[in-house]
Amino acid sequence: MRLGVLDVGSNTVHLLVVDAHPGARPLPAHSHKADLRLAQLLDGGGAIGDDGVEKLVGVVRDALQAAEDKGVEDLLPFATSAVREATNADDVLARVADETGVRLQVLTGAEEARLTFLAVRRWFGWSAGKLLVLDIGGGSLEIAYGIDEEPDAAVSLPLGAGRLTAGWLPGDPPAPDAVRTLRRHVRTEIARTVGEFSRLGIPDHVVATSKTFKQLARIAGAARSADGLYVQRELKRESLEAWVPRLAGMTADQRAELPGVSEGRSGQLLAGALVAEGAMDLFGVENLEICPWALREGVILRRLDHMGSD
Repeated sequence: MRLGVLDVGSNTVHLLVVDAHPGARPLPAHSHKADLRLAQLLDGGGAIGDDGVEKLVGVVRDALQAAEDKGVEDLLPFATSAVREATNADDVLARVADETGVRLQVLTGAEEARLTFLAVRRWFGWSAGKLLVLDIGGGSLEIAYGIDEEPDAAVSLPLGAGRLTAGWLPGDPPAPDAVRTLRRHVRTEIARTVGEFSRLGIPDHVVATSKTFKQLARIAGAARSADGLYVQRELKRESLEAWVPRLAGMTADQRAELPGVSEGRSGQLLAGALVAEGAMDLFGVENLEICPWALREGVILRRLDHMGSD
């Protein structure tokens, strides 16, 4: 059957269309995305303003049309931290439902971490052993650890690249003091969770997902996305540590000229790099592997699992 997953994230609204059935690998058929940057449309009170809601409604309508055009028979719509944390989330969800008919399921941070972990586990298989999974989104950082398909520990921290850029890094490039202050904040937040994971033992395999990690790996020398899903891509902490000060001294336009860095993401790449560096350092990770599957694939896999048990 043809499934569509509609991901209303902090940076983008992304429709992924796949051909799938229980027990089979989902095959991507179409991708439709729009840069909305909901996390940056919050007003001083933490609400998504009327203009932002109107844009969201329009983007959801476009995604629905794309889903119809591609023959999607089952749409799985969900929203993450930007909608979850908006003070007017209920009103936003009601308006989207009233004007488009789409009822967005708001995932908790822990649900995001668990679903991403499921996708990574399915991608690497049981032979990967105990997994530590890191995912940097626009609004949050998810961390999960476990040996099964359901992680033993899963947390979500408010350390998304878009959120941190908007709240902590004014200026282009940002002032060195601002970068140091953000670095300290990031490491303090991550350090509070390290003990929860350390007691579970050393992971056999450390994996990262998300556009931020993919771009950091690319500028550090990993293969291009055009080389295919099955090429192994890694990010070494040593390489990342060398890149962080270079990114801090660049403007967003200069970062956009780096290999694999999109113009829309270049402004928040430094914040993402500080989070990635902090997580790798505090968890004692020298090298991690990039997984092409993440939250959207996790949502699809969970749906297929439920279909198979019906």
